Order: sequence, then structure tokens, then C-alpha cells
Amino acid sequence: MTEPVRVVALVSGRVQGVGYRWFVRGLARGAGLAGTATNLPDGRVEVVLEGPADAVRATVAALAGPDAPGAVGSVDTRDGVVQGVQGFTTA
Repeated sequence: MTEPVRVVALVSGRVQGVGYRWFVRGLARGAGLAGTATNLPDGRVEVVLEGPADAVRATVAALAGPDAPGAVGSVDTRDGVVQGVQGFTTA
């Protein structure tokens, strides 16, 4: 098993009001990842993912995949410090 990683992704486009956060929650839970998906006031969605590096990378790739609801314009990511969050929530 690999060491856990944390990635913060800012997803822009038409991603609010289209079920995007629930889509991300399904991806994350299916991959066994923890984190959050939060609507931001500027119309973006912030996605925080923690877990095994391979699963995090695959989930980040799926954020703009063909199954994503709405219309993803871009996904900007940065690495973060693992905080040991449990479960996946949406806000």
C-alpha cells in the first residue's frame, strides 16, 4: 500500500446546480477516498481528495471526464498536506 496523498482541485465551468458534487462524492467513495466537494461563491467547486496516490490520480482525471455532469472548463490541482480526514462530504 502506498502512502496517502492529498490533492485540492478547483473545478471551473458549469459545475454548480448540475449534481457535480454528488458525482464527485460517488467517485471518491467508489475509490475509497476521503475528502470534500464544496461549492465556492465564484461558481467553482473545490474538491479535496485524500487516499492512495493511484486512486487520487484516477479520481482527479475523472473530474473532467465524459461522465461528469455539467460542463467542466478546467481542473486546477495542487498538492496538500495529508490531514487524515475520514469519509467524504459535500457542502
